[in-house]
Amino acid sequence: MALRHPERPPWLKVRFPAGGNYERIRVLMREQELNTVCEEARCPNIGDCWSRGTATFMILGDTCTRSCGFCAVKTGRPGTLDREEPRRVALAIQRLGLRHAVITSVNRDERADGGAGIFAETIEWSRRLSPDTTFEVLIPDFKGDWAALRTVLGARPEILNHNTETVPRLYSVVRPQARYERSLELLWTARELDPGTLTKSGLMVGLGETSAELLTVFRDLRDSAVDILTVGQYLQPTPGHLPVARYWTPEEFEELKTAAIAMGFKHVECGPLVRSSYHAEEQVAGAHPGLSPRADEPRIMPLAGGHGGSPGIP
Repeated sequence: MALRHPERPPWLKVRFPAGGNYERIRVLMREQELNTVCEEARCPNIGDCWSRGTATFMILGDTCTRSCGFCAVKTGRPGTLDREEPRRVALAIQRLGLRHAVITSVNRDERADGGAGIFAETIEWSRRLSPDTTFEVLIPDFKGDWAALRTVLGARPEILNHNTETVPRLYSVVRPQARYERSLELLWTARELDPGTLTKSGLMVGLGETSAELLTVFRDLRDSAVDILTVGQYLQPTPGHLPVARYWTPEEFEELKTAAIAMGFKHVECGPLVRSSYHAEEQVAGAHPGLSPRADEPRIMPLAGGHGGSPGIP
């Protein structure tokens, strides 16, 4: 008997990608030979975001060294690094006139620094061409290499994002090559290295987690000094990916948001279509209304040993 999946509810309907801005961004990405997580991860918000003139750049190629059960980005052995990619991303950001740019990547576990140097070069190039733009990076865990994290922070992004994605119980099937404790430690270490950088993390619901498990993760993230939280509904990108266990209702998302705000997050985005970089500029304003490109004085602290005793991290 074939396994029946829950029917997608009406609040998850999205409009078909179209419009002048959508086409302009699509053409620009092809001209500059760039990848976007919007396309590679089959994001349901691509029509909305691109029509508003925003996109999330995906650097370090289009092939990931990990095989997460939820992600549509292809897995395999990546090619050589494209050393011109940082400059082309910077040109695209300049041409789009972005006030806030989001830069993410595939995992490059075969690289000694996990690709951290390319992250830094991309931010540095982009600041030269777009000095009034703020920058957000959505980074992998670098296999716990905090020197690589320091490299990224050295380029001084305004926001450092690393997604925990799901609850610890589900990591073995959702993120089999990741560790929950490592992700928490990364977020805490980022705060130790640069207390002036906003930190952010996101989760999906609909993979079989419980409300109690989600609230425990929220508390762990607050104990790790995370400022911004995003929570959205998981959608199965292809039949070969993890199935949706259930669809959470808008009312349940509101309950999660209320609980998260009470824990002290500076900003919370919680809803069926919320994604980590969806309406990212609005998230920045919510967490830090006065945020603007930073001055040139150094702010990165020396790399400390351990995690500084963050509760919830073994």
